[in-house]
Amino acid sequence: MSVTDVSTSPEFVIRGVPEQMSTRLAFLITGLAMSAWAPLIPFVKERLVIGESTLGLLILCFGVGSLIAMPLTGLLVNRYGCRRVITTSLLLMCVSLVCLAISPGIPGMALNLLIFGMMLGGTDVAMNMQAVVVEKASGRSMMSGFHGFYSLGGIFGAVVMSALLWLGLSPFHALISLAAVLLLMLAYCAKDLLPKSNSENSSGERDPFFVLPRGKVLLIGILCFIAFLSEGAVLDWGAVFLTSIRDIDPVHAGLGYACFSVAMTIGRFTGDKIVGALGGTRIVLWGGLCAALGFLLVVFVPFSAAAFIGFTLVGVGASNIVPVLFTAAGNQNSMPMSLAIAAVVSMGYAGLLVGPAAIGFIAELSSLNVSFVVVALGLIALAACAKKATK
Repeated sequence: MSVTDVSTSPEFVIRGVPEQMSTRLAFLITGLAMSAWAPLIPFVKERLVIGESTLGLLILCFGVGSLIAMPLTGLLVNRYGCRRVITTSLLLMCVSLVCLAISPGIPGMALNLLIFGMMLGGTDVAMNMQAVVVEKASGRSMMSGFHGFYSLGGIFGAVVMSALLWLGLSPFHALISLAAVLLLMLAYCAKDLLPKSNSENSSGERDPFFVLPRGKVLLIGILCFIAFLSEGAVLDWGAVFLTSIRDIDPVHAGLGYACFSVAMTIGRFTGDKIVGALGGTRIVLWGGLCAALGFLLVVFVPFSAAAFIGFTLVGVGASNIVPVLFTAAGNQNSMPMSLAIAAVVSMGYAGLLVGPAAIGFIAELSSLNVSFVVVALGLIALAACAKKATK
């Protein structure tokens, strides 16, 4: 039985609820583990006695690791199943997460961040593949809710780690505590992750090791790049915009991303019903336009309140675009599902990693206002391609 055949198995259809819950927990665990890294960054900088440029290169190792693993994970899932790939990746992710607090020297930290990024990237592809199959088996839209648990994990991971550090725990003991909880959650859900599959497609041939995205998959990947780019713009440049352009106190500058993050999380948890009612095409169309309007509001209305409202609109608009596009990648016929999901996730995260640097380059040549307008134009182009990508 191949991964794509699992959704037609009578046993799977009957036992749909456990698989749905295991998928939600996989997204939650990944979000928790990923966000736990952010509060550690100042401690890593202090322990290794490094400057901002060296720290930036170390963080780049994390992104490089993710981009290395993502294109290869589709093949691994096709051969070994979601269960083995997700459990192995999450186990190694927990180990590398703890090691972030004790990695010796810059080379050790670089290697550990590379491994941490690879495990995160591999898990991301595998759990989205599972999500596509589970959604198909359920016969209803579920992808937004799955991604909502990832967003929820992102919020709670940062809050829990910050709280443990505030209570006086060392980074090592705080990470040990969090990793123990993550492993218990993984032990609970592992049995209901999709089982082993063979590596053959419907014609009895092995899927290729890697292929360049083509046709509809290439379009979906480009749109995911734009969607993730908009998220990265708020994450990396929102606070800078508020302090440098709107003269907001740095203490309150993080509220822009908070507005975006809360709006996105709420949007994703309510998104399945909205997608079911409106359809994926309208979600991408109106979501792209809403997010574009948010950026334009931030740029052209010179009031602090307008900026916060704008970032909120970006979160609302962008919240369900990526889940709908991932579902579209799983349903297209121009490439095998495993390779399509791997390609789309890779292109999306490239937008999250590379995009903010491009925004900074444009801002250096002109201004951050111009950069945000460019992002808004990209979102308008995304909206214009909604029908072609989702039908």
